[in-house]
Amino acid sequence: MLKSMTGFGNATVEADGLAVTAEVKTLNSKFLDIYCRMPRQFADKEIELRALLTQQLERGKVELSLNLARTNAIRPATTINRPLVAAYVNDLKETANSLLMTFSDSDVLQLALQQPNAYLTESPDTSADATDWATVQAAVAEAIRRCDEFRRQDGAVLETKFQEYIQLITDRLADIEEQDVKRIPAVRERMRNSVKELLENDNFDQNRFEQELMYYVEKFDISEEKVRLKNHLSYFLEVLATEEANGKKLNFISQEIGREINTIGSKANDAAIQRFVVQMKDELEKIKEQTMNVI
Repeated sequence: MLKSMTGFGNATVEADGLAVTAEVKTLNSKFLDIYCRMPRQFADKEIELRALLTQQLERGKVELSLNLARTNAIRPATTINRPLVAAYVNDLKETANSLLMTFSDSDVLQLALQQPNAYLTESPDTSADATDWATVQAAVAEAIRRCDEFRRQDGAVLETKFQEYIQLITDRLADIEEQDVKRIPAVRERMRNSVKELLENDNFDQNRFEQELMYYVEKFDISEEKVRLKNHLSYFLEVLATEEANGKKLNFISQEIGREINTIGSKANDAAIQRFVVQMKDELEKIKEQTMNVI
């Protein structure tokens, strides 16, 4: 089944007082291009997330966005050393009284908080970080799964479109085959007139005569091109129905289809066939455009 490079998936996972929201958006790109927007506390995990995105999404422009929100009471990592600050306050008040100076309580507290060791910094809780990372992984994995499902659904739509485009080209090829039957008598008449002119020429050259016949046969005969075009159209549908279907392979087959269509148009020398060729090219351009959005 085909997968489109356009997709979107988001997921929110809550655990141990942490809510993690992950969003994954993918767009069309020739190669895999990953951009991660995540909290700094998990900056060292970016490589791990990139590896997961590469494994699951394969190709395209990928944007990952992470948002974290605490759902429980948060204990600050830095706290006030209350016993020491209280000692500072008492000492500052006593000093002010001895100097017969007056300060407001807020001024005294502000000065006390500016003294050495007025704050306590707790060591980070590594176990909490590990729990948080597990929550992040779960949210990202679910967002990727939903994005991949989105791509599969979009790929199913593309597959239907491809089948319609190929059928339209096949229909125009049938029209060309029908018109080719009418074209052959006209080609034969032109060849007969050319041969007649050569035979009436006093300077008739047998070698030139043979070259002229070969020229007309090769120039106007499109039998081989029609057969090859049929084969390419059938092969496109065969590949489309397999697990091997991918944008690059389908694009390559479409180039072969275009080569045969162009040759038919240049060799047929018939106005009706030229109109059918233009219609086939129009459908082929749609195919080429859509293969650029297939993984």
